[in-house]
Amino acid sequence: MASRNPYDVLGVNRNASDGEIKRSFRKLARQYHPDRNQGDAKAEAKFKEVQAAYDSIGTADARREHDQQEQMANMFGGRGRGGAGMNFGGGGMEDILGQMFGGGGMGGMGGRPRQQRPQKVAKAATINVGLDLTVEQGLSGGQFEFSFKRFKQQGTSTETKRVTMKLRVEAGVAHGTTKTLKQQGHDHPEGQRGDVIVTVRIDAGEEYRWEDGVLVQDVPVPYSVMMLGGKVKVRLPSGKEGRLTVAPCSQVGDRRRMSKAGYNGSDLELEFTLAEHVQLTDEQKTALESLSELGL
Repeated sequence: MASRNPYDVLGVNRNASDGEIKRSFRKLARQYHPDRNQGDAKAEAKFKEVQAAYDSIGTADARREHDQQEQMANMFGGRGRGGAGMNFGGGGMEDILGQMFGGGGMGGMGGRPRQQRPQKVAKAATINVGLDLTVEQGLSGGQFEFSFKRFKQQGTSTETKRVTMKLRVEAGVAHGTTKTLKQQGHDHPEGQRGDVIVTVRIDAGEEYRWEDGVLVQDVPVPYSVMMLGGKVKVRLPSGKEGRLTVAPCSQVGDRRRMSKAGYNGSDLELEFTLAEHVQLTDEQKTALESLSELGL
């Protein structure tokens, strides 16, 4: 059975920052670790799947390689990978070239005659690339290098070539911003070179995640404070510490919004989570047993 997509295994989207990927991996690895699930074969298998997924996309280099290999494989419907010599695998040549170069304009390359239709200029498939920046880089802007693989036409053959380019981004660029580089991608044997779409990903660290362009921070709250109310310490992205008021009978998942405390002066969403404890003292165990007797 084919392995699952590593993004799905880790529960993150494709535009997640490196910090979000690390955070999700550590959470899942802790949940399914064999030491916490002794004798549980399903948990062990899940732990191995999570580890393999992180190995695929856990570093910037590994993630870039995975994403580009996946894009190339998708061009051939999983039937083979492009490269020097172009091992196309099964399937008709016209179908394969149609996937690789966005379809259309394949006459003269061994394809079957087609019915007459309005002609349009054929264009190669788009390449999607991620540009990972730190918060400091995003705020200051500048020129940043990125690399990708593209198909290059050499006479009658097609080869894979790694390309390194620079992209200028404005100061305070938003997470998820896309830049389209026209005709900088794959060569087309009979038409236009394809585009490259670069997606900017701001890595705010493991404590944060992005939701619809808004930075979200988990705030661990002790159960007693969650129920009785009180204050908890919060370290903001700026490095400053503050105290957040928790209302009585708050719930896991409740949120508070702090104005202008997020990235580049945007708002910050603070989401309550239940503070975890690896070990309990005898006094804490006694207190919890008393709470249990009272239905809490």
